[in-house]
Amino acid sequence: MSRVEHDGQPRLHVRFSSADLGDELSEFIYSARDGKNLSPWDLAWGLKACYNLSTPLALFLSFVGFFLLRKIGNVDLHEIGRHGRIEHDASLVHNDTPKGKKYAPIKIEDRLVNLLLADAKTGDEEGEGPEFGDKRVLMNATDVARARIRRENQCPRLDGLHAEIARGEMGIILGVLETHAGKNVGVPVEWMREWISHERLPSGWKPTHVQGLIDVVSRAKAIRTAMERFRAEEKSM
Repeated sequence: MSRVEHDGQPRLHVRFSSADLGDELSEFIYSARDGKNLSPWDLAWGLKACYNLSTPLALFLSFVGFFLLRKIGNVDLHEIGRHGRIEHDASLVHNDTPKGKKYAPIKIEDRLVNLLLADAKTGDEEGEGPEFGDKRVLMNATDVARARIRRENQCPRLDGLHAEIARGEMGIILGVLETHAGKNVGVPVEWMREWISHERLPSGWKPTHVQGLIDVVSRAKAIRTAMERFRAEEKSM
C-alpha cells in the first residue's frame, strides 16, 4: 500500500480487484476502519471521494461487490482480492492466481504493464503521438479491447460475468482519466502507467466531471464491440 495526494488529501492504494481498476480506495476508509469491518456504505463513500464517481455508480459497485463476495455482513479489504469472486484471471497487469491459492497475486508485472501501454501506441489515431508534437499518446476503448484480446488468448477462458467485470473496470478508468488531445479522446499512457504501475493518481490529474453508471456501461460496451471485431478479424485470417 502507498500514500498519494489528491486535492491535498492523502489516499491509500489497496487492491480492489484484479487491478485493472487501479487498486485505489480512499485513505479515510483505511484510516477510519484500519481496512477492517467495512460496510458497503464505507466502500461507496471511498469510491466517490477518490474517483469522483456518482452516487448510483459507487453504490452499484459496492453492493454488487458485496453480493459477489457472498457477504451479508461487513468485510475486510483483503477479502476483495479473493479469487473467483470479484477478482478474475486474465488481468491486464497481474499474473493469474496459481491453482489452489485463495487470493490473487498482488505484484504488478512490469512486463504486462509495458504490453498494455504498447497496445495504445498503434499510430492509428490521426494527430496523436510525439511525431505530431503531442507527447501524450492516448489509450481508448479500442486499445483496451486489443489488450483484453491479447490477455484472454493467453489465459484460461473467462466466464461471462468476469469478462464483463474486466471490461467494466477499464471502462471506469477510461472515464475517470479521460482527456483530449486535439480531436482524440482517451487516457494518456503516462497517466495509465503512473496509475497502475506506481499505484498513485496521475500527477497533474484533477477530476473534471462526475463519472456515472450509464457512461461506464457505454464504455464497457464499446470495449466489447471492439473485441468482437478483433475476434472476427482473427477468424478470417
